[in-house]
Amino acid sequence: MIETLALAPGGKSLLYLITVVVALVVGSFLNVVIVRLPRQLQWQWHGKQAGLPKPPGIAGPASQCPSCGQPIRWRDNLPLVSFLMLKGRCRSCEAAISARYPLVETLCAVLSLVVVAVMGVQWPTLAALAFTWVLIALAFIDLEHLLLPDRLTLPLLAVGLGVNAANGFTDVTSAVIGTAAGYGVLWIVFHGFRAITGKEGMGHGDFKLLAALGAWMGWQMLPLIVLLSAATGAIIGITLLILQRQQRGQQIPFGPYLAGGGWLALLWGADLNRYYLGAAGL
Repeated sequence: MIETLALAPGGKSLLYLITVVVALVVGSFLNVVIVRLPRQLQWQWHGKQAGLPKPPGIAGPASQCPSCGQPIRWRDNLPLVSFLMLKGRCRSCEAAISARYPLVETLCAVLSLVVVAVMGVQWPTLAALAFTWVLIALAFIDLEHLLLPDRLTLPLLAVGLGVNAANGFTDVTSAVIGTAAGYGVLWIVFHGFRAITGKEGMGHGDFKLLAALGAWMGWQMLPLIVLLSAATGAIIGITLLILQRQQRGQQIPFGPYLAGGGWLALLWGADLNRYYLGAAGL
């Protein structure tokens, strides 16, 4: 990885400000992807044959209120600001606006700021930002639709291999092995769980997402990613059961936990691995 470039005095503040503004705009676009991409896929799989009208594309038409269908004017479509000014309601029909919109925009800004603060000014930072943004979209799509689209996971995998071909986060050999191992590990878990219980514990999109994470960080980070993802998923799942917000046997999306584990591993994986090995006396 190339060295981090030094910034002039006051340059960090400007860099952080630019990062937040850009990330808020990206977060607004991610909301469009989260809403429209699953609808497009559902139409291709089922609606097209049934003669249903084609849903809006990612690039257009302009956003509309889902309740009244009124086009959203530019001044009501400013990331985060418009939601606060409108007090979370449509200007035309006063229907409540989903809290997901400001949540995604805020999360995108915060995580992007962390990436820039941790990594500084170097070309892999741009790659890490793109990685972060795609993971946000995947996490929220999986939360809402139990779906990890190939249109996002496969390009994420390909870009990860390309970044590491240029020695971005690991060597290309580790990245290729990580891709195969990431897919293979969950494939084995999936078929083993199905053989024992007769049920499917996860979707094939999870295989591809872990393969993509392996492509970005190499096979060495896969145990940490799986550990972080499984621990987080178990804690949240048990908490939801205690709060009776989750029924036993109800499917829980694993994609958000994989995304969270992968993001943490990208930024702090080496430190966490060293701490674990040190604590284990290895």
